Amino acid sequence: MVSDVSLVAGRGEVTALLGANGAGKTTTIECAQGLQKRTGGTISLLGEDPGNAGADLRSRVGVMLQDGGLPPSARPLPLLRHIAGMYRNPRPLDELVQRLGIDAFSRTTVRRLSGGQKQRLALAAALIGNPEVLFLDEPSAGLDPQSRQLVFGLISELRNSGMGIILTTHLMDDAQRLADYVYIIDAGRNVAEGTVAQLLQHRPDMTRKDHIRTLHFEALPGLDFAGVLPAEVEIRETRAGSYSATGVLTPEDLAALTAWWAAHGVMPGSMSMEARTLEDVFLDISGREVR
Repeated sequence: MVSDVSLVAGRGEVTALLGANGAGKTTTIECAQGLQKRTGGTISLLGEDPGNAGADLRSRVGVMLQDGGLPPSARPLPLLRHIAGMYRNPRPLDELVQRLGIDAFSRTTVRRLSGGQKQRLALAAALIGNPEVLFLDEPSAGLDPQSRQLVFGLISELRNSGMGIILTTHLMDDAQRLADYVYIIDAGRNVAEGTVAQLLQHRPDMTRKDHIRTLHFEALPGLDFAGVLPAEVEIRETRAGSYSATGVLTPEDLAALTAWWAAHGVMPGSMSMEARTLEDVFLDISGREVR
């Protein structure tokens, strides 16, 4: 049940909804699309209530469902021509087919397509009407790396052209790469929101707003780093001889750590620094238990 979700998605932006299974993501966007009736609250889609949407509003909105919703006996090109014929100003079919590589499997029925091919066809079906707003439910599910790059590039171009894009995904790196603004929902309510940069600064046990990083290094196993770094920097041995230090790391912290290494005759075998990821933030907020 969705009971306390509030979000705004703008033109020329990719807005991502993140949440664990059952959090309310799909219910939220289905209500926003007018595919599911709500029992309360208000929704405005392009200035209208999608629950009472007519043909004019629906023609301005593209929807890519998680399961595709494609007729299994249809072939891609006749299907896309049929859908295009329902709109006053459809996108050029040949251009879309070529861009998404659909011509490579145009003679194959939907039931025989791979998962990634179905996703590309479903995206084409959502775009053929030349919409102003595009809803994408798990758009990269089943895509191979090449198709993923192709779809991501197209999404970026559509955003830059002024289209408003709302997506749900379980893949945090997809959201981190694509989204301009992110909402995290849990148990049917908002629990966090912000740009990716703002969310990456989130840490429940920290009040400072500096950028959080993780330092990884390999050294002798069983080393004790108590008191070397500030208390808010968590340092742990993830496996024998592999260490990570996560927190608001400063140049002074790195100097203190290297001084400790020098004093104890420790020469790391490797060392790398990485920023905190959106997945780390999501797990902090939504918990790590399986739903």
